[in-house]
Amino acid sequence: MYILIINAGSSSLKYQLFNMPAPEPLCTGLIERIGTDHSLIRHTVPSRQGNPVFEQNEPIASHARGFEKLVALLSDSRFGVIRHPDEIVAIGHRVVHGGEGFTQATLITPEVKEKIRSYFPLAPLHTINFTCIEIAEMTFPKAQQVAVFDTAFHQTMPEYAFRYAIPEALYRQEGIRVYGFHGTSHKYVSEKAAAWLRKPEAKLISIHLGNGCSITAIQNGRSLDTSMGFSPLAGLVMGTRSGDIDPAVVFHLMANGYSPDEVYTLLNKQSGMAGLTGFSDMRDIKKLRDEGNPAAELASELYAYRVKKYIGAFAAVLNGLDAVLFTGGVGENDSDMRARICRNLDFLGIHLDPDKNKTSGSGLREINPAQAGVKILVVPTNEELEIARQSFALLETD
Repeated sequence: MYILIINAGSSSLKYQLFNMPAPEPLCTGLIERIGTDHSLIRHTVPSRQGNPVFEQNEPIASHARGFEKLVALLSDSRFGVIRHPDEIVAIGHRVVHGGEGFTQATLITPEVKEKIRSYFPLAPLHTINFTCIEIAEMTFPKAQQVAVFDTAFHQTMPEYAFRYAIPEALYRQEGIRVYGFHGTSHKYVSEKAAAWLRKPEAKLISIHLGNGCSITAIQNGRSLDTSMGFSPLAGLVMGTRSGDIDPAVVFHLMANGYSPDEVYTLLNKQSGMAGLTGFSDMRDIKKLRDEGNPAAELASELYAYRVKKYIGAFAAVLNGLDAVLFTGGVGENDSDMRARICRNLDFLGIHLDPDKNKTSGSGLREINPAQAGVKILVVPTNEELEIARQSFALLETD
């Protein structure tokens, strides 16, 4: 069953085509800098000998134009993997916000679209997901459309974990509560880890570190608590987001002339590592740190310290710990940051093996000493495969 996975950002379009239930993609692609004159298209075909790659810079004015390029590449005589777009049975979409209404993958109907639209005020930066659903419906009229929600995995949190201490009417009428995000990633890596541990009931702390960062307490495959909250702004320090901050800072800024939009932009796009160092990419910050830049050193310590605090809190939530999981671009590749985070957590049974930590590799790997009570695992995430699996399972039972 051919299932195309769409993961859209505000100026990007990632895709993978699977022939489910096989877990290896037939092709993968990324269109970056949509809406500029310097858009980049990169399409690879790992299912074919030689792993052919198509790469081109050209203006891509919109996501709709990106879909046109995607369709052409899927059936291209050299780089294509299907004969005709109608061979695709389903399109699986990453949708950031599913509110309380969606706890699992869902077939997209007019009613479902209306409900997704109702959550726009909760995630105003991520309405492009909805736009791409509508583009996909026009581009692939014979395919079924499936929505997989970032928030769905966290719908197992107990009420005392997801409620804020504010008047109940704000929860009941306005939906103000902890939703949590990165759920598709946390679900994927926690299932991989539990299978590797041969312990489905494992107590896990999953740490997703990329440009966006979150940490989740998981037991028996269920999310018990998570660092992101009503929006993806809460919790850990991120590339451009502040993470946790005293709400009084917002009032102070507005009293000093900032508009709500300016505060929103400040905390979401100009803070985090970018606010502390001028750079949001951890690779740039590491280079500065290696050059002795004090701002980069402070930012790195602050970043690690925030993660460390959440590890301690979530170990208490779980009443024990079987494994700590590192995933995401930074979590998987930055050995120095992993070492900073795990330093002085011996009392929890968290010990890092320095040599294993510095040894790069693909696939799930263990970076703790052999006899450690708590496993420390690097688990590469694969949100597209997880979306494909959930879409396939839904269609098989429909």
